[in-house]
Amino acid sequence: MTTTIPELFGSMVFNDAEMKKRLPKDVYRAFLKTIDEGTPLPLDLANVLSHAMKDWALEKGATHFTHWFQPMTGITAEKHDSFLSPEPGGYALMTFSGKELVKGEPDASSFPSGGLRATFEARGYTAWDPTSYAFVKDDTLCIPTAFCSYSGESLDKKTPLLRSMQALEKQTLRVLKLFGENDVRHATPMVGSEQEYFLVDEALYQKRPDLIYTGRTLFGAKPPKGQEMDDHYFGSLKPRVSAFMKELDQELWKLGIAAKTRHNEVAPGQHELAPVFSSTNTSTDHNQLTMEMMKRIASRHHMVCLLHEKPFAGVNGSGKHNNWSISTDKGDNLFAPGASPSQNARFLLFLTAVISAVDDYQDLLRLAVATAGNDHRLGANEAPPAIVSIFLGDELMDVVNSIIQRTSYQDREKAFLSIGADVLPTIRKDATDRNRTSPIAFTGNKFEFRSVGSSASIAGINIVINTIVADALGRFADRLEKASDFSGELDNLIREELTAHQRILFNGNGYSDDWVREAERRGLSNLVSTVEALPQFVTEKVFSLFEQHQVYNRTEVIAHYEILLENYYKTIHIEALTLADMVEKEILFASGNYQDQLAQRIMHKKDLGLSTAAEESTLAQAAESTNELYSLLGRLKEETATAELPSDSLSTAVYYRQQVLPCMEKMRTEIDRLESQIPSSIWPYPTYGDLLFSLEGEPRRH
Repeated sequence: MTTTIPELFGSMVFNDAEMKKRLPKDVYRAFLKTIDEGTPLPLDLANVLSHAMKDWALEKGATHFTHWFQPMTGITAEKHDSFLSPEPGGYALMTFSGKELVKGEPDASSFPSGGLRATFEARGYTAWDPTSYAFVKDDTLCIPTAFCSYSGESLDKKTPLLRSMQALEKQTLRVLKLFGENDVRHATPMVGSEQEYFLVDEALYQKRPDLIYTGRTLFGAKPPKGQEMDDHYFGSLKPRVSAFMKELDQELWKLGIAAKTRHNEVAPGQHELAPVFSSTNTSTDHNQLTMEMMKRIASRHHMVCLLHEKPFAGVNGSGKHNNWSISTDKGDNLFAPGASPSQNARFLLFLTAVISAVDDYQDLLRLAVATAGNDHRLGANEAPPAIVSIFLGDELMDVVNSIIQRTSYQDREKAFLSIGADVLPTIRKDATDRNRTSPIAFTGNKFEFRSVGSSASIAGINIVINTIVADALGRFADRLEKASDFSGELDNLIREELTAHQRILFNGNGYSDDWVREAERRGLSNLVSTVEALPQFVTEKVFSLFEQHQVYNRTEVIAHYEILLENYYKTIHIEALTLADMVEKEILFASGNYQDQLAQRIMHKKDLGLSTAAEESTLAQAAESTNELYSLLGRLKEETATAELPSDSLSTAVYYRQQVLPCMEKMRTEIDRLESQIPSSIWPYPTYGDLLFSLEGEPRRH
């Protein structure tokens, strides 16, 4: 790398430093006012800004511009327009107006709308988000935007996210003023998202239609070695993987994405990338870009990046740990406990707000991470259970218990860990251990939401977190603003709320059967699948929450609910068709060839007077599995055809969950039995062993 990292970082971003350098001072100040106060940027100033942005983009090699937005597909969308503007006389200019910067009109009818738009109603709008920097990618100036329908409803993930951030800031500032912090003007939810993913050899990937069409393997026998030896986690990077990670870091740094940590994860072929914290809006944009760049750069190294939550059964799946906190424009993290958390009233109030919010809206948090892919992961021994709970650690749990029980509490002294070898340094011991089984864990000065699926946008979970915490803070502010004795009322409020919501606190093993029974006794929900979770979205409680804080209106909630249901059953539908196709075209044929070879061998051995017991037993097993698989294939076709009959979205989703998926799982059992028997020279697809251990040495060729 000839350019230093500081020079590289943000080099493809029209950031604050570029604006300060290129804009007239009055325009720059007006732009900052737009961000600070939420006021519209006048068109004449937008023209100046767009001209400077265009000149900068041309210097970076851009020929086009696009409004870069995040529809409800879960990925980003772009429509490219060139800067080219033909002039009379055969000349051409490169132009970009303030109007083109601020507003766009993509076709809205071809994106998921949940019934908000009819197919023939095409008009939609994209609106520039000035709080997220423009950047150059693929020789195109990308302008982050919100996306809404012709009638103004949100059709994307950015719009409700920005609304939720605004709601949280409003209620946070109300609370801070009660503590005398009148000089705080902004409070921003901050997020750091850890992204897990798999890498597989591209040539092998191309031979697996299930990976191509669905992102996961629909069958696959367990290889002799998986993750049992714990030798992949934090292991040294294979040369191909290391080269990929190096290029990925560089490309992300150019886009201003502060990629910080990279390492091997638990499963063979699994890895993780984590960035530095930034505002929730920026983090969401950056995570979308990160997933895109992972796929693109993997291809340059003859690999494929898999972002599905469970691409391989029997080994760990991939999640996305959403580390969330709130920071003020004074640089304070409102979840920093300080040296004496039991005496830090402001911290305790914000901690209580999260505890109260999570307990009140545990179902909403569960459905925020509900997808067909994540259903395969949640509750397994690599991911949190579907039961929502909060882990506080021993010290904070002791503080909470002392408040509830009205007993005195002595803050713990900071301990040091003696390792036993004089040459090693003394290490300060954290106040509590980490709990990897908890869906929501307090980790020192932030909350780690660990249930998000690896392929999901982090917008969904953060919309919910921001809104429910805003709701709790709003209730607290309503009560405290009326108090004649603020300190006394604050103590009472914290004690009452912690007492009322202590059922959501759990420091134990979230994987244990005992916890399932204990959670039921406490009255906590256990929504194990998407079809059980999503109906909780369309309740009067949720409508009221989102409408009160102006995050969604009722129509938007219903539309987004319909989109999520459709995404669920369409995902399973595609998987079912793919499985049927692979079985019918290749697996039954391969099994037939295998049985034919066995039958011929039996005849030859009988001619020689040799025993054929082993061959006959093997043939009988293969025939039994093949016949059962053929029968299940017919049933799957019938179930899929029935599922396609007109019905409401929820009924369709339930049918796919209860009828189609179980049939697919039974087919998988028979396929895996056959794969375990049939030689690799006959078996038509790369196995788990091939895929998971494929990145040693040079890339394979088709």
